[in-house]
Amino acid sequence: MIIDCGACAHSPSRTGDRLACDDCVVSVLLGVPDATSTFTQIADEHERAVSVLAESGLVPPLRLVRPSRAS
Repeated sequence: MIIDCGACAHSPSRTGDRLACDDCVVSVLLGVPDATSTFTQIADEHERAVSVLAESGLVPPLRLVRPSRAS
């Protein structure tokens, strides 16, 4: 699974708010991504484990929100 934090609507590079990522699983497990490394990769076999941890409330879920496109 490749997570593009740079494409997230809550990305610090878009909002200027580094706290926006605090309750995302990427930040909890890997730290808040900086402007130079917006892509994060989670191995396919770990994707299900992260989902189970999030569903159990042990880590926050992935908060990736893609910005809506203007029509």
